[in-house]
Amino acid sequence: MARPSTQQQRRIEVVQAALDAAADRGLRKLSLTDVANQAGVTRGALLYYYDDLDAILVEAHAAGMARVGSERAALVERETGAAAKLDAAITAGLPSGPDDALMRLLYEFDVLAGKSPLHDELVQKLYQEQLALYRGILAAGVEAGDFTLTGPIDDIAMNFVALEDAFGLHIVAGGSITVADAERAIRLYAQQSGALLA
Repeated sequence: MARPSTQQQRRIEVVQAALDAAADRGLRKLSLTDVANQAGVTRGALLYYYDDLDAILVEAHAAGMARVGSERAALVERETGAAAKLDAAITAGLPSGPDDALMRLLYEFDVLAGKSPLHDELVQKLYQEQLALYRGILAAGVEAGDFTLTGPIDDIAMNFVALEDAFGLHIVAGGSITVADAERAIRLYAQQSGALLA
């Protein structure tokens, strides 16, 4: 039996292999064999660490969420002032472009909601983290006198999340909406809602 540190490292490698394989094939076509091939191990070796493909995907989903959850929160925290924090949140909440594989996967994981209680929980957890981030920035901006909001904080925060999710989906789908278009439109909403950006 492998030492715990070796097991943990192997699980990290399997999750990364699942993310890479899903980025290539898409979640709907992904198989345990695809993940095994990407990881350079047998299916049996994967099943030593995980019960099935869904167990791997749940862990991959949780790992992918960190980018727009805890990692984005850390980026925002480094900024000074509510306007700079809001600007950082908007930028970090969008895909880098149509080839942003991790963000595309997060949208694909949303499709699994309703089919798996664990995916439901992860989708809701990420949504609540997004809401909390925007609520915190807006509340701090109001308290500092930087923002004069035109509506309730909760509604404005929900709109920020909805806008970044909708625009992000169009960006990774390779549609006509670019990252610059999305950032400009979300910043316009920020101004219209009284959260003025510097």
